[in-house]
Amino acid sequence: MSMSQAIQDRANGEATRAAVNMDQRYRMAAGMRRQMNKVFPTHWSFLLGEVALYSFIILLLTGVYLTLFFDPSMAHIAYEGVYQPMRGVEMSKAYATTLDISFEVRGGLFVRQLHHWAALLFAASIILHLLRVFFTGAFRKPREANWVIGSMIFVLTIAEGFLGYTLPDDLLSGTGLRITSAIMLSLPVVGTWIHWFVFGGDFPGELIIPRAYVAHILLIPGILLALIAAHLALVWYQKHTQFPGPGRTENNVVGVRVLPVFGVKAGGFFGIIFGILALMGGLLQINAVWNLGPYNPSQISAGSQPDFYMFFTEGMARIWPAWDIYIGNYMIPSVVGVAVILGVIFMLLFTYPFIEAKLTKDNVHHNILQRPRDVPVRTSLGAMAIAFYIVLYLMAMNDIIALKFNISLNATTWLGRIGMIVLPPLVYVITYRFCLGLQRSDRKVLEHGIETGIITRLPHGEYIELHQPLGPVDEHGHPIPLPYQGAAIPKRMNQLGAAGAPGTGSLMTADPEDEHQLLTEAEHEAHIRHERALRELQQKNIENDGKGH
Repeated sequence: MSMSQAIQDRANGEATRAAVNMDQRYRMAAGMRRQMNKVFPTHWSFLLGEVALYSFIILLLTGVYLTLFFDPSMAHIAYEGVYQPMRGVEMSKAYATTLDISFEVRGGLFVRQLHHWAALLFAASIILHLLRVFFTGAFRKPREANWVIGSMIFVLTIAEGFLGYTLPDDLLSGTGLRITSAIMLSLPVVGTWIHWFVFGGDFPGELIIPRAYVAHILLIPGILLALIAAHLALVWYQKHTQFPGPGRTENNVVGVRVLPVFGVKAGGFFGIIFGILALMGGLLQINAVWNLGPYNPSQISAGSQPDFYMFFTEGMARIWPAWDIYIGNYMIPSVVGVAVILGVIFMLLFTYPFIEAKLTKDNVHHNILQRPRDVPVRTSLGAMAIAFYIVLYLMAMNDIIALKFNISLNATTWLGRIGMIVLPPLVYVITYRFCLGLQRSDRKVLEHGIETGIITRLPHGEYIELHQPLGPVDEHGHPIPLPYQGAAIPKRMNQLGAAGAPGTGSLMTADPEDEHQLLTEAEHEAHIRHERALRELQQKNIENDGKGH
């Protein structure tokens, strides 16, 4: 036995003894075995939550690296770094160290851009995850608490992202901070106090960047970590929801065990997410702060927009009418409407599960998800909210739209105002009718079968299309209607296997033994036929050569 093998065996023996000692004292084996046997479903949409988790891990890793070189001070200095166009320009230390990270720290620009792309992916995956949970009804009892936790994560993600791109103290981030200051000051009674609490005085002051830095790297990440841990703990404890299908009930979960299948897949998926973000961070430039210059309250860049998750706030601020409210000697600025609308939106987001349960009188436990078509009202409300968001998203760039399409900016703004009111109800009606049409399509297949595309002529001359029944038929050959059970219904013959059964083997899994034996025998027989044909051809050529001589 080699020395390395002996060392490895001794280490394994010590690890085994340590595990046995732990189990003898704390009785961990039985509980760990149960947890490692936990089953998770394998539907692709469940990966959205994993994308959010993995991008958050990457955010933490890259954020720790960036904190080593960033100085969140608003003290002004003359820039003396390597970026020549900015040499001698007065700027804050926060902006100067951002330039140093980008141009002087080894790998600094790559990590900055990786951090920014990971933040965008984190926000996007949370939004898509919330939409998946909403449209499939995964928030219903007993998972209302997890919906509230997820909504809190979403709101904190917006705040964390806003604080993150505020830290460089460039012209774009300062503009966004100025808009936030105006919205705070517009709040009646409490607005001035909130503004003083955040900024420490008048805008911009000298405290906002250090305070934003503390909130960005300590306060909000700590809260997010706690909420994510609670979210995952509830998913683990309450078991995962699953889509309806064969063998799936309200009392079981059909999928793969945590170890080894789910764990290996999760590790590989994390590697894929990290690799894609690394490629984006290295190849796709984002937030080039050196092109904007340091923040100056007297300047603003044309065509400036925040990150996408703040577009709805920007769009609302741009198209909200200038309706100032006068009460006696006091005036409430019109921009307060933006704060009110956002408050209503977030309140509806947090309370929707309870509102739906109250209106539908649904008080039972749900572990099976719903297809969006089966709940047309909820699906239409979701589509209505998406339409509302898209209008605000587009209005966040109304100046660019007006410029590129040669449209009046006022006309573009009014188009957004009208669209914000008219488009959501229109989308609601269209989505509702579309869901009903999909339900009728499902019932038609369950009653009559799948269209085969085969046309036949009856004895009296009528032409009809043949249908393949999904279930048994009566004595006349007519299909017996099947009940709808919430699962997806095949609509094409290929979905019933008319295109042939797919192969069972793959790059990582071998064919079954019986199938492998049949394939080997067929290959052997084909080889014998080829050899026989080759010998016959050679014999024929010899005979022809003999006749020729």
